[in-house]
Amino acid sequence: MSVHHGTLIGLGILLLSVGVVVASTFVGSIPLIVFGISLCLGALALLVTGVRMAMSNVQVTVPGHYLLHPRTGTRFNPQQALAIQRRLDQMRREMSADSVTRRPEPEPSLPSTPPPWTMEPPPSYDMVMNSQNGEQL
Repeated sequence: MSVHHGTLIGLGILLLSVGVVVASTFVGSIPLIVFGISLCLGALALLVTGVRMAMSNVQVTVPGHYLLHPRTGTRFNPQQALAIQRRLDQMRREMSADSVTRRPEPEPSLPSTPPPWTMEPPPSYDMVMNSQNGEQL
């Protein structure tokens, strides 16, 4: 933002605040209320002008792929950008070709009957409760 834009915006904010103070302080005097409102309208015009001038200098995002434009603000020359784009397309085609030709491995089937039980059965509820009561005493 250049000095002119900053000056317009700063002056607009200052005049807007002065206009609001004048209009709200002198409630009984109609000419001062009109003066405060006109200051506010003029300040809004200055603010809009300053913001429009500042926004006219803002660079819009560069069209194209974001990978082709590094964050430093420099751009690849057209030959480099084309080479990068071709390489990205080639990698994309290879990846899609791999996914088409590769088949997922089948999961091993589960046996039809469960394996025999090799563990001893758990203790009964009464046995567990009796052993806990004996430990608590």
